[in-house]
Amino acid sequence: MVLRKSLLATSIVVATLGLTACGGSSSSSNDSNNNGDNGTVTTPTNSAPTAIALTAQAQVNENVAGQVIGTLAATDADSDETFTFTTADERFLIDATSLVLKPSVILNFEAEPQVSVDVTVTDSANNTFSAAVTFDVTDAKDYDFLNAESGDSSVSYSGQIARHALIKELYNYIGGDLATDAQTMTADALLAQLNKFYKISDGDYDAIANAMSLSIVQDAKQATLADISGSHKDLSGKIAGNDATGQHKDWNDGASFEGWAGLEINTPEGLMNALIAQVVERVQQTTVQTPNGKEIETHYVTAEGVDLKQLTQKFLYGAVAFSQGADDYLDDATQGKGLKTSNILDDKAYTNLEHQWDEGFGYFGAARNYLSYTDEEVAAKGGRENWQGNNDFNADGKIDLNAEYNFGNSTNAAKRDLGSKDYDAKTDYSADAFNAFFAGRKLISDNVGTELTDEQLTELKGYAVAATAAWEKSISATVVHYINDTIADLEQMKVGTYEADKFVTLAKHWSEMKGFALNLQFNPESPFNAEANAGKFAQMHVLMGNKPVVGEQADVEAYIVELKQARDILQQVYSFDGEVVTNW
Repeated sequence: MVLRKSLLATSIVVATLGLTACGGSSSSSNDSNNNGDNGTVTTPTNSAPTAIALTAQAQVNENVAGQVIGTLAATDADSDETFTFTTADERFLIDATSLVLKPSVILNFEAEPQVSVDVTVTDSANNTFSAAVTFDVTDAKDYDFLNAESGDSSVSYSGQIARHALIKELYNYIGGDLATDAQTMTADALLAQLNKFYKISDGDYDAIANAMSLSIVQDAKQATLADISGSHKDLSGKIAGNDATGQHKDWNDGASFEGWAGLEINTPEGLMNALIAQVVERVQQTTVQTPNGKEIETHYVTAEGVDLKQLTQKFLYGAVAFSQGADDYLDDATQGKGLKTSNILDDKAYTNLEHQWDEGFGYFGAARNYLSYTDEEVAAKGGRENWQGNNDFNADGKIDLNAEYNFGNSTNAAKRDLGSKDYDAKTDYSADAFNAFFAGRKLISDNVGTELTDEQLTELKGYAVAATAAWEKSISATVVHYINDTIADLEQMKVGTYEADKFVTLAKHWSEMKGFALNLQFNPESPFNAEANAGKFAQMHVLMGNKPVVGEQADVEAYIVELKQARDILQQVYSFDGEVVTNW
């Protein structure tokens, strides 16, 4: 993704309207500069300015506060004149000759595609002239669609953001307050605390959601989970298999779920329950050591080299978010669900089809002005100060988690694009996914009030497949990235002389690799489901195992070979470029 690559307009039109000047005018007498018969000399008067222009115009984008609009210039018959510019338009300020949008103000293309600003110029003799300068607002490709009747937003996916928030808060709790609670709580009490993020009953939701303070970002508009969604939301109810209608596999049959050997209950929830139990067990252990005898102080890293905080979060990105997005809301396998829903308005601001599509977008996790970010900004690795993973684009002083924050896989897409930018085969998964989501939503919105034709449904399905393909590639590319990190760690550790912090780093990288890799089974359109790739998903996970191999040098070197084989599978299945794969 590159800055402004999605902007629809590329030029600014400036119209300058000349109005009647308020000051004096110069003499037009033929002998004004000559001695008359009476011997007197006529002194010329100072002329008022006659025009105002907006020069050096910037591209003026909607939803961006504090922009410099351009430079103001005045036309005046007098040479060496000085000017002062003012405006009564409270949306703007003038800094010397620069017309600037105030830091608390944004422009909205849909509401005002062209803006006119009244400006007054005063010259050194206090002569004044007023005119309007007019400029076009550039329409950003934001995920922002309106109900044609009411003019209100028809976009709604707060339930998906609530689940993103639960995933993030579970991650934060495991990494933080869990260790403090473990000093006084029993195992059962700790399990209950963890399940306040994962498995919440309908009857308990109000109390838990109202009490759950969010720690996602400072200055969030929503302070609690209930502020995001007032109706019952949890993670367990939406994990693959528990919301079974329309899914492409029976995830609870004990055989369909693949990738983690030896589970007592071989289902996505079976793995999640096992991981939560391990979290409780690990935090209650007093002394845990690495294979070479160094004490592990990180309370969520096991002696086997598994980072339970990372593994649970990354697995939930797929077993909940990607599964729901790809297999429920963006699929067309079930009548009355996903793409096979009605596009007729009822008593809500959106149709069922609009809402289903929005929910798929919500699980991807992108902010609505996603394409206005650079990849560095989505990844929070550079760029503008106020764009580090989130941006207050409506300038209300708060970060709206439902619109202004980048969650989950939307950040991984940008990170992988950033990692490939220096190579000929650079990727653009972030734009590919967003553009497909946008095009599909526009198709739906343009036809609200009528059911889509067969031809339109085929077009919509194409956008859905394009969105989930880019989404899945961003996940698989992230697996490659963490394979590379894990290999680099093992190369440094294979002789056995490493400190505990290096072991913890290995555990982090391996657990992210494994967690993301498990998620590649949840898309019905995955290339892993192609006949030519049968069995390769399971083979990849056998090569990865359930933990990293740390021990004898020969065993570590053999495991490095296996990880490279797993990477080769991903390169082949997803047609990745070899140079990019090696350097991701």
